[in-house]
Parts: sequence; structure tokens; C-alpha cells
Amino acid sequence: MDKFSDQKRAVQYLYPPIDPFDQRMLDVGQGHKIYVEQCGNPNGIPVVVLHGGPGGGCSPAMRRYFDPEIYRVILFDQRGCGRSRPHASVTHNTTWHLVADIETIRRNLDIDHWIAFGGSWGATLALIYAQAHPDHVRHLILRGVFLMTQAELDWFYGGGAGKFWPEVWQRFTALIPEDERGDMIEAYRQRLFSGDIPSETRFAKAWSSWENALASIHSSGSTGESPGEYARAFARLENHYFSNAGFLEFDGQILAHAGRIAHIPGVIVQGRYDMICPPEGAYALSQAWGNCELKMVRNAGHALSEPGISAELVRTMDRIGGK
Repeated sequence: MDKFSDQKRAVQYLYPPIDPFDQRMLDVGQGHKIYVEQCGNPNGIPVVVLHGGPGGGCSPAMRRYFDPEIYRVILFDQRGCGRSRPHASVTHNTTWHLVADIETIRRNLDIDHWIAFGGSWGATLALIYAQAHPDHVRHLILRGVFLMTQAELDWFYGGGAGKFWPEVWQRFTALIPEDERGDMIEAYRQRLFSGDIPSETRFAKAWSSWENALASIHSSGSTGESPGEYARAFARLENHYFSNAGFLEFDGQILAHAGRIAHIPGVIVQGRYDMICPPEGAYALSQAWGNCELKMVRNAGHALSEPGISAELVRTMDRIGGK
């Protein structure tokens, strides 16, 4: 029997934690230093892991999707979050700075081409990076696709998802005066960048809780409170990017430029009941891209840790690695 046939038990098939064999702070300019680590096989297939958010940071759990004998896994904290410094900073922090940082890492590690693996905002960044540097990407593995469109922002911050989670939406909106609720991103932006750290942290925790509560299909709508330092970086960076439409040239840019990655094979793993990044984005991307497999996972939401999503990602990486 295929070890992934029981998706409820799929998490146990994740690879054991891998200790990094290389950790460094890389100076990428404009006053930013980013944390970079490598683990697995130093001579293996290179794969760069792009975390979500923006502002989520990487974690040891992200190493567990890769056979350490096959893959050379590169993880890093994007500007302003995790162990990168300065913390929670949005200065010189745009999509194009991050794309340049990925290239800096690739050159610094003397990698010719690699697999880009990312979920949610990490999928967004993987796509934009691949469209900007198509000759350096050998595969794209995407989870919970976010295309950085206004329609997606309107869904999540304009009340669409709130129709399914009215009690959680009420908690998110209650902190904002009623006359400002027509633009929740802008309302939170004013408070996340007020200059008063305790106030910023309070609103950052509310911003983070709204997203965290909807991540898993098994969610009850209540979440533990994120640590203040993490929440502040996460919320400020997300809001900064969303307030600026991801710093893209026009709405719908990723789909419009899908032809640039037509030669790159890929896999999209999407939760059927993803409340944060609805499946229509993944489907539209698969139609525009063509050279990819769309794996729609039933009984799954958005989170990387969803058993069905974990199973599909491990299976995909094992297959690409020749197992």
C-alpha cells in the first residue's frame, strides 16, 4: 500500500529534522543582513525554500519535506523578519529587493540553477523570481497559490472570507472605527506604523490572529496569541506589501507573464478549502502556465502542515529526486 494513502497519518512521513551544515548572515546592501542556512546533502539537488507572509520567516519544520540524502536545502529569512536584520523594517524592502536577494544567495553559494519551493507569499515570490530569472530555475513547487491580485486582497481583507468566519472577522474589525472599515488594510497600516511600539504590537497581534485562525481546515476559529516581536514583523511586512500591491507593475502581472516560465516544469499543491488563498488562483495559474501539475487536495485548507498537503509535497519532492 502507498504510504500516503492514509493522509491523516501523512505527517509522520515527513523527514526527521535536519541540522544545518552552514549558517550565515549575508549582507545584501541597503543596511540589510539576511539569515541564510543550508542543510541536507552539500552535493545534492539545490532547492531554495521561500517562506510565506511576507514576514513569516523560515523554521526548522520547513526542512522536513526533503530527503537529506538527495537535496541541498537552502532556507533564508526575508528582509525584516526572522533572524534577518533590521527587524520589522520596511525600508528598502520590496518584492524586487527580495528577488535580488535570492540571486545574491544563489551566486554566493555558487549554484547554477535550483528548485524554487514556496507556499502562499512564498509561491508568489517563487513565481516572480522565476519570471525574472527563468534560466536559473529547474523546477517550481508551489503550495497555496497567491497571485498578489487586488481580488485576492479584497477576498481576505474586504469581508469575503469573513462571510465564512463571521465571529473571527468581527474580532478583526472591532478594533477599527466603523467609518474606517471600508479599507481594512489602510486602517491597520495607520496603526501598524504609528511609531508607538505597544500599540503597533497590539494591532499586529490582531492582524496575525485573523490570518492564523483561517489557515487550517480543522481550525475552531480561535488561535494562540503570536509572540509580540514575531507578530509585529509579520503584520508590518504583510501590510506594507499589500498596501503597495506587491510592488508589481500592474494587477494580474504574474498570470500575464506566465509565458516566461512555460519551459519550467512545476507542481501546484492546493487545498480545496483554502480560505486564505482560494483555489481559483491556483487553477488560473495552471491554465496560464501549462507546464505544471495541479494537485487539488481534498479536505485541506491553507497551512503547510495540513496532512494531505504535507503528503503531496513530500511525494512530489521524492519523485523529482528520483525515489
